[in-house]
Amino acid sequence: MDYGYVRVSGDDQNAERQIEKMKALGVTDRFLFIEKKSGKDFERPIYQAMKLTFRDGDLLYIDSIDRLGRNYEEVKAEWKSLTKDLRIDVVALDMPDVFDSRNFKAQGDIGKLLEDQMLSLLAWVAEQERKKILQRQKEGIAVAKAAGKYLGRKPISIDKAFFERVLRYTCSDIIK
Repeated sequence: MDYGYVRVSGDDQNAERQIEKMKALGVTDRFLFIEKKSGKDFERPIYQAMKLTFRDGDLLYIDSIDRLGRNYEEVKAEWKSLTKDLRIDVVALDMPDVFDSRNFKAQGDIGKLLEDQMLSLLAWVAEQERKKILQRQKEGIAVAKAAGKYLGRKPISIDKAFFERVLRYTCSDIIK
């Protein structure tokens, strides 16, 4: 079965470009998994649900390695889980001639070496890009704060007496 996994980092981002690529490959809606969640780790409910449906010999399309994830060690471990443990094949559409696990299998031992090297390089690049994104975000917040335009959540004041009454009421069996 052919699967497609589409990921964007947030609700404000558009996944249509990736979805169109998957549909052009013949991936049906039933086997197309779309998620709006950060790639910092694999604690993604839709991704985890998709993994439960895989069977030996299935094929997973991803737009690029960084759509799989942006954590170097976790991407490498996840790739191994997919290709070795679950025995599915994975194709990164941005480099299908280079990054198609079926090609690496066909090359035998040298294919294993090449797959490990390519995956390590691309996972490292994805992680570095995440670090750059976080750094740019941090710098932008600092500039906004310095200009008095920080748009973070406004602090709220808490009525201490009210808070203590609620705490006593909700935890009355704990607080004596």
